[in-house]
Amino acid sequence: MEFTKITEQPSPYDDLDRMSTAEILHAINAEDHKVADAVALAIPAIERLVEVLVGRMRRGGRLFYIGAGTSGRLGVLDASEIPPTFGMPPSLVVGVIAGGERALRSPVEGAEDDTEQGWRDLAAHDINSRDTLVGIAASGTTPYVVAAVRRARENGILTAGITSNPSSPLSREAEIAIEMVVGPEVVTGSSRMKSGTGQKMICNMITTSAMIALGRVKGSRMVNMQLSNAKLVDRGTRMIVEGTGLSYDEAHRLLLLHGSVSEALKIFNEK
Repeated sequence: MEFTKITEQPSPYDDLDRMSTAEILHAINAEDHKVADAVALAIPAIERLVEVLVGRMRRGGRLFYIGAGTSGRLGVLDASEIPPTFGMPPSLVVGVIAGGERALRSPVEGAEDDTEQGWRDLAAHDINSRDTLVGIAASGTTPYVVAAVRRARENGILTAGITSNPSSPLSREAEIAIEMVVGPEVVTGSSRMKSGTGQKMICNMITTSAMIALGRVKGSRMVNMQLSNAKLVDRGTRMIVEGTGLSYDEAHRLLLLHGSVSEALKIFNEK
């Protein structure tokens, strides 16, 4: 299949600068409606990744995201939310971005064009054949990402790629190609918009479904969340009330004593 950069195709709106605020907002919203449908078409590939990923995690493997710019920031964001949401160590899901931490807030000139640095950044985390690497690049051509995925695959690491352009170099390098074709952006080439939204959705799907499979959710509840603020302590207390019939104060004491909803419920049920 011939590779076409859909992400660089002209916007369907060629008069944005003459539109009213309301017209611009409706145009963006109309395009955003297309994202969920595009992600839905990618579910079979996402499912393949998650089912293999869970098995690898059970054997001690980790998940790495790697990207540049918006794509890199979204990978780092998803990784950073796993410890507080599911009570897992920060080493389980790792986000790597071209240019390092400085790139989270400011562009780092030339970082995404370096074909060697991606693998060096991964090697700094001692990535190995038990791990899984997901490259994120809306264009599917980012040299930092594509080269890192290639090197990872050469080293026996399971690889996947999230891109908005079908048959891209990233899709060809990755073992599992997750192609989310959202079409041209409202602002031509601005993949922080629909492509970024879809990437965030897919990262959410990958890690949330994996954590559910690993037993970090009971029913629909985050029973292993970190108790890092009053809101979460209150939420956890109410979960224990629902699961045990204890009073709020008794549940609150049990939660603080054992440090998590899952552990508190386990201790209560063993009595």
